[in-house]
Amino acid sequence: MAYFFPMLTDVIAALATPPGRSAVALLRVSGRGSHAVVATVLHAFRGEPARAARLTKAIHPGTSEVLDEVLYTTFLAPSSYTGEDMVEISTHGGLLAPAEVLGALLVAGARQAEPGEFTRRAMEHGKLDLLQAEAVADLTAATAPAQRRAAINQLDQGLSRTIGDLRTQVLDLEALCGYAIDFPEEDDGPVPPAQIDQALDRVEETLTRLLKTAGEGERLQEGAVCVIAGRPNAGKSSLFNSLLGRERAIVTETPGTTRDAIEASVTCADFPFRLIDTAGLRESTDVVERLGVEVSHRYLAAADVVLMCVESGRGMRQEEKMFLDQLAAPTILVRTKSDVKDVEGSGSESDGEVAVSALTGRGLASLRQRLASVAFSQLGSSAEIDSIVTRERHRIALGAALCELRDFRTAREKSVDVVVATTHLRAAVSALDDVIGVVTPEEVLGRVFTTFCVGK
Repeated sequence: MAYFFPMLTDVIAALATPPGRSAVALLRVSGRGSHAVVATVLHAFRGEPARAARLTKAIHPGTSEVLDEVLYTTFLAPSSYTGEDMVEISTHGGLLAPAEVLGALLVAGARQAEPGEFTRRAMEHGKLDLLQAEAVADLTAATAPAQRRAAINQLDQGLSRTIGDLRTQVLDLEALCGYAIDFPEEDDGPVPPAQIDQALDRVEETLTRLLKTAGEGERLQEGAVCVIAGRPNAGKSSLFNSLLGRERAIVTETPGTTRDAIEASVTCADFPFRLIDTAGLRESTDVVERLGVEVSHRYLAAADVVLMCVESGRGMRQEEKMFLDQLAAPTILVRTKSDVKDVEGSGSESDGEVAVSALTGRGLASLRQRLASVAFSQLGSSAEIDSIVTRERHRIALGAALCELRDFRTAREKSVDVVVATTHLRAAVSALDDVIGVVTPEEVLGRVFTTFCVGK
């Protein structure tokens, strides 16, 4: 459902920091006439010079009551975050002071900002493109360093530049074809067909390479689903707690303790994971345990990577080997309880296994690194993250552009009239424009910006 932004010129105000006990809180006010509204609340308000912090009192315009002593900074259009006249007000923290100052601003004529409306205005005034606006949301939501790096790269127009270069290449290709339209009497047109083929190959190759990052890019956005599996009492819950760094799952010596899937977020080698502890895989007459095993299988079907737990010092059973063969997701064989049994002879890391001890911490660092390299093999656990596709919206639009380019190639191979064939190039440009947000439907913008917090 698209969100409705009433106006993009009136004065809006919102708390830009989370409510609650803190040293300071930040309020934002933006829009045409915002300085006049703020002047109604802040004593001896001065709009210029801009970007100078000043100390004053906030006074309720209706009761003249002093609400707080605040520090404010003014910004003049277009040199502000939103591109409009803007004021940032630092109040004392807590619940009461920020809320009362915000209330006074609303009484003075401001409107409560909608989610993401400040960033929406920044985009409308050309301060950001849609990819950068999404990067703002990604950066505030980041929980792992790799997510932060990807968001900062996108905010710095890393992906925007890549899409822009692709768009230019397609337009250049369209221009080459234009010669054949303008000079139809020339043999094969003034541009050799091989030149068009080479240009088409280059843009297709770049698009294909970019789309290959979509799987891991979207995984980076949401967190890779890592399912811990194995027989009952194989050390799954202990491994879960160790990777998480706290006691989250109940651990006992009684097999079948875990009856349902337990999920928690964790960062491994800078990358985000959704770690899931599952019920032990075995045949059982217990109804609850059997239901837990069914849940385990559902999570395994959706896993990005599986940690198969087998105790150190024993060989794999036939049913465990069969289970591994049935898994579609990449699997890391984890030899648990390595402090109890010597892992020598039961497999080593060179065999693709990782020996760990939840008690001593042995092998956990290696396992975290292995997890990152398996779940994010293209991005790399330590490499700099360049332009990557992190959202379904990007992937769908880029996929549409690639399809149009392939349709253009097919049309040429079938000797379709060049005027008709180049309509596919125009459609490809339009799809690339959708990614950056050159012309974006209100419904799409609504979906993007309603994921923001109110003060952003």
